[in-house]
Amino acid sequence: MHKVFHAVAWLMAVIGGIVLGLMVLMICLSILGREASDILHSAWMQGTAPDLAQSLLDAGIGPIYGDYELVVAGMAFSIFCFLGWCQITAGHATVDVFTSGMSDRSRRWLQAGIEILFAAALVLIAIQLYDGMNTLARRRSTTFLLQYPLWWNYALSLVPAIATAVIAIYMALVRIVEAVSDRTLVTTAGADH
Repeated sequence: MHKVFHAVAWLMAVIGGIVLGLMVLMICLSILGREASDILHSAWMQGTAPDLAQSLLDAGIGPIYGDYELVVAGMAFSIFCFLGWCQITAGHATVDVFTSGMSDRSRRWLQAGIEILFAAALVLIAIQLYDGMNTLARRRSTTFLLQYPLWWNYALSLVPAIATAVIAIYMALVRIVEAVSDRTLVTTAGADH
């Protein structure tokens, strides 16, 4: 069962990474387009080769229209995609100043409690995301520039948010069983700092 959740979390993280990479590429192209547009609009270019400048501008040289709105949607989606991987691998940053002296049993119970809180928070976030999506769909709110329905952003993020909440519940159950049985079932590297 752990392999299934691990595979789902890994796939979500890969998809989130691809989306993040595409957003970086889009931002770079938008910046290059904005700079090219400034050059094509400059007095020097308009005086030197006005026809070339105008034909390049007419061809669409410039910033990507609505890039900010696309980044907002893509970032939320990517973050929810990465959260599942962070949850299944215990990749959240921890500071062991206070817990380094605790017994293994006490640490297992503390970890179970933390996993329960994470699961509750992620379930609450998914529920609120669903409610927000429904509210925006009823209001028919749209983005400012691209004019696509705002609820699409929420719907896009809701899929990985639900998957992450399910993974968090699974990990909370694993940690509870570990605490009760006083043995490690799932070894994870974590992100100790």
